Amino acid sequence: MKSSVLYIVNPISGRKGKKRRIIRRLQKSGCKIAYTRFAGDAVDLAHNAVEDIVVAVGGDGTVNEVARGLIGTGKTLGIIPCGSGDGLARHLGLSARTQAEASVSGAGVRALDWGTINGRPFFSVCGTGLDAIVSERFAKAGRRGVWTYVKEALATWKNFKPLHYVIDIDGQHLETDAVLITCGNSSQWGNGARITPLAKSDDGLLDVTVLKMFHSVEIPVLVWRLMTGSLHKSRRTICLRGKSIDIHCSGPVGPVGSVGSAGPGNNVPMTFPAHFDGDWFAAGPDLEIRIMPDPLRVLVG
Repeated sequence: MKSSVLYIVNPISGRKGKKRRIIRRLQKSGCKIAYTRFAGDAVDLAHNAVEDIVVAVGGDGTVNEVARGLIGTGKTLGIIPCGSGDGLARHLGLSARTQAEASVSGAGVRALDWGTINGRPFFSVCGTGLDAIVSERFAKAGRRGVWTYVKEALATWKNFKPLHYVIDIDGQHLETDAVLITCGNSSQWGNGARITPLAKSDDGLLDVTVLKMFHSVEIPVLVWRLMTGSLHKSRRTICLRGKSIDIHCSGPVGPVGSVGSAGPGNNVPMTFPAHFDGDWFAAGPDLEIRIMPDPLRVLVG
């Protein structure tokens, strides 16, 4: 029996030219398409769908919304990536062309773990620190794309100071200053940047990369390691793995997005950005990150 499929398209996200070509192909094939109207709309569209397979057409944010709507429904998630980074799709080895064809003709299904950060579901990566501040700046920049992200990252790094963290992972305790802490169900932020290179999306665990402070002259080497999947071999990283991660950032009160040296009397924010699947939110000093016991089904080519 052939599965029924609904395609959920975010019309304003990602690479619009590529998306238009995908939509034309789907329309020509007579596929059922629903367009999101506002942030969060994809969650309800996916949850209320009567189809067996619900395909997110967009970037990591669209994938996150559709996947959230499918939690507990038993339906299968499909992904046609056409966003700015497409971290989860790249990790799973999915391309827009193969997924468009697979969702129409039928293909294999595998398990996809998911987690929560302070109760917010995520399916690729989450964390706090430098990358979360960059995510906030990127969201407010008004332009998408990898070069905008690089520009905001360099501007943030210019005045960045590390924060002090207390981390507990499945009973293992760590206290350290860090540039960022990323928890990955998948291996990358997007665009091939593998921040948690050893992560697997179906092993029931989250991989944690703690990046310690480094000098600006080390950036080219760290970027090379990030793009080649060897960041875990750097002396600047601590790599851990677990199901239950608690992170506490210590420091006095400061404005959202500000940074400073940790310790009494210094300007460390008690409210600061955290991120999940490419979106940022204002978090307090404590983050509770958990892997959940009921994986989704995801369509693969």
